[in-house]
Amino acid sequence: MRIIEPERITHAVATMCVHACRVLPADVRTALERALAEETHPAGRAILSQLVDNYRLAEEQGLPLCQDTGLAVFFVEMGADVHVPGGIRAAIEAGVRQGYDEGLLRKSACHPLTRCNTGDNTPAIIHLEHVPGDGLRIAFMAKGGGSENMSRVTMLAPAQGWEGVRRFVVERVAEAGPNPCPPVVVGVGIGGTFELAARLAKQALLRTLDDTHPDPTIAALEAELLHDINALGIGPMGLGGRTTALGVKIALHPCHIASLPVAVNIQCHSARHEEVRL
Repeated sequence: MRIIEPERITHAVATMCVHACRVLPADVRTALERALAEETHPAGRAILSQLVDNYRLAEEQGLPLCQDTGLAVFFVEMGADVHVPGGIRAAIEAGVRQGYDEGLLRKSACHPLTRCNTGDNTPAIIHLEHVPGDGLRIAFMAKGGGSENMSRVTMLAPAQGWEGVRRFVVERVAEAGPNPCPPVVVGVGIGGTFELAARLAKQALLRTLDDTHPDPTIAALEAELLHDINALGIGPMGLGGRTTALGVKIALHPCHIASLPVAVNIQCHSARHEEVRL
C-alpha cells in the first residue's frame, strides 16, 4: 500500500488551479495563433488578435485569462493500492480553497436555489475512478458558466445513427451562437447512459487539440463535425468568420440496444485544463 500525504495533494491542486487560470495550455495557444493566421473575416481577425494578446498578457502579468475562473472540475484516477489519510476528496477540496484564495480567483460556487455563494469555490466537481496500481492522476478543468450553460444531453433513437448525432451537435453549436465565447472546443459523448454521456463529453475536453483519435473512423467523424461547425460562420465571439471551433473531441461507450444517448459539452476559447501525476 502506497500512502500519499493529503498535504501533497492539496499543494498540487492549489498550484494547478492558479496556473491553469493564468496560463493557457500550449495546444490552445497554438490553435488560436493558427486560427488568426488563417482567418479572413476582418472582425474575426480582430477578435482572434485580441485573444492572443489576452493570453500573453495574462501569463506575463500573472492575471486570470478570464474573470470567470469557473467551477473546479476534476477527473481523478486513483490506484487501488493508494491510500490518502483523510480521503482524496478532502485533500482536493482543501487545494481548491487554497488555490482560489491565494490566487485571487473569483469564487463562483453557489447554492442552486438561494444563490448564496459558498465563499471558497467548493464543493468541487470530482469524478473519481479507481484503477489498478499505486499511481494517482488528477486532471483539473476550470469550467466557466457561459460555455457550460450551452451544453446539452439528448436521447436519440438508435435508428437516427450518426446522422442524428451530427445534426444534434451542429444544431447545438448553432443555437449557442456567441454565448459560449467562440472559438470553442466541443466535447461530444456518445453512448452509455444519460449521465455517462455528459461525463464523457466533458472528459473529452481534456484531450489536447493537436491529438488524433486512435480510431481512424472516430478521427474522421471529429474532422467532419469540425468542418460542419466552422461552416456555420458564427466566428470568433459570434462576429463572423471561419473559426467557430478550434476542435471537436468525441468519446464513446457501449449503450443499451434501445438507446443512443448523446451529450455536447462546450468549452470557451479559454480552454483551461492541467493535470498532475503523484
